[in-house]
Amino acid sequence: MREFVVEADGGSRGNPGPAGYGAVVSDAATGETLAEAAEYIGVATNNVAEYRGLLAGLRAARELDPDARVRVRMDSKLVVEQMSGRWKIKHPAMKPLAAQAATVFPPDRVTYEWIPRERNTHADRLANEAMDAGRRGESWSPAESRADLDTPPTAPVAPAPEGTPGDATAGAARVREALASAGGAAAPGEPEPERRPVAEGTAAAGAADPAGTVRGRSTEDASGEEPDTEPGPEADDTQPGPRADDTEAADVQGGRGVEGDSGGAGGPAPTDRARGRRAAEPPATAVRAAGASGEGPAVGGPGRPAGPAPADADRRAAQAVATPSSGWAPADMGAPATFVLLRHGETPLTPQKRFSGSGGSDPSLSDIGREQAGKVAAALARRGTVQAVVASPLARTRETARIVAARLGLDVAVEDGLRETDFGAWEGLTFGEVRERYPEDLDAWLASPDAEPTGGGESFAATAARVAEARDRLLAEYRGRTVLLVTHVTPIKMMIRLALGAPPEALFRMELSAASLSAVAYYADGNASVRLFNDTSHLR
Repeated sequence: MREFVVEADGGSRGNPGPAGYGAVVSDAATGETLAEAAEYIGVATNNVAEYRGLLAGLRAARELDPDARVRVRMDSKLVVEQMSGRWKIKHPAMKPLAAQAATVFPPDRVTYEWIPRERNTHADRLANEAMDAGRRGESWSPAESRADLDTPPTAPVAPAPEGTPGDATAGAARVREALASAGGAAAPGEPEPERRPVAEGTAAAGAADPAGTVRGRSTEDASGEEPDTEPGPEADDTQPGPRADDTEAADVQGGRGVEGDSGGAGGPAPTDRARGRRAAEPPATAVRAAGASGEGPAVGGPGRPAGPAPADADRRAAQAVATPSSGWAPADMGAPATFVLLRHGETPLTPQKRFSGSGGSDPSLSDIGREQAGKVAAALARRGTVQAVVASPLARTRETARIVAARLGLDVAVEDGLRETDFGAWEGLTFGEVRERYPEDLDAWLASPDAEPTGGGESFAATAARVAEARDRLLAEYRGRTVLLVTHVTPIKMMIRLALGAPPEALFRMELSAASLSAVAYYADGNASVRLFNDTSHLR
């Protein structure tokens, strides 16, 4: 069976304004361009133009081979998430387009993947050519197009790995594909550049014309659109990601902060509230793809050559995939420091999916949350391995820690660096309420770990730096011991992500339940090993 790659894009100079789309179909095995499509569509929004581009690309692929498999790649997270079924479609102009796109090929033969804008330049240039032609009162002409000539050939796509989702073989194949595309490509989680109106006649997307305007598009219009499951806060602590059902805004799952779960990285230097000093600012380095920097692992340690401090390295790891160390570790490095990471139990805000970080009402546990903490305590007592308990300073974590520590016969220490992200003016709101009141701020926050919530909240970049410093302090204090850290969605996901050397968007690929257990072991050479993630077996 043949396999095609469809790359599509759309733009609007005004949003809504004069709009156009572009789409290109290439052979997945060779990278050869097989078909192009572009059209000026009159006045429309950016998202409608993107959907028109998707539809044109799928139809062009079907004309080539109706029995083929198709990999769609777009830099519109909105379209990718909606077509993948994870976000709802409410906009009346986009619903019929999405429905048409879903019927061009059988659903099981089409997959959707988000890519950075820098990797979608061919379709972007076609869309801009169409808009330029419309401005002149003409139709886009394939014979006059330079998009294919000005765009580097598409790299062949590695065959999709077989096996169950998330298995080691599939993961390794994806890593190899990411490394193969690292030459100059942006890391998958790299924030998109601002999309400004496009000037006619510019040679390439992103290039400035003589008047200084940038070739690009206006920001995505997600009006009326929400993820199927809000990406969200922990209703007590928000979880980062397109899922909002696990936000702790709780804690936002997937890297945002709603009572469910959260996570983030890079950005303005946070203040160490417990010690009254300001953390060092992360270096202003550009985002690079995995393997492109030539730098070593993100976490240093005894036995490693001199290099950047662990916290500094983790700030970089928050924006780029760390290059793994080669070879096996020494045979005997002593006992690792093991952090057992416990997300606090439910609060009254958790079921409501409200943002509940470190700047809100600081709720205590609900009756269900206290029951969950008791079950965790019983499970850990049976294991008998925890030697110390450290908690975030917030009420829900300290209460959870006290219940567990009492069963284990241990005291509770408090570490300010383990607190949840501060969600500013969003504290206490649902994801939908934030979308209604602060749509532009929310869009910026979803697009970049450096963006702060409305009202001076804390970016996920700042959270990453703070958590990395807290981790290093605790590692120095509890070397070789097993410590229970009772904290929130964002700090836990951040520690997991940094231990794996994963990019920022990894936060959106994790789900973290209330009262769940995770674990990371840290060795003397600076390496880390994730041992457990989101274990809730003790609650059943």
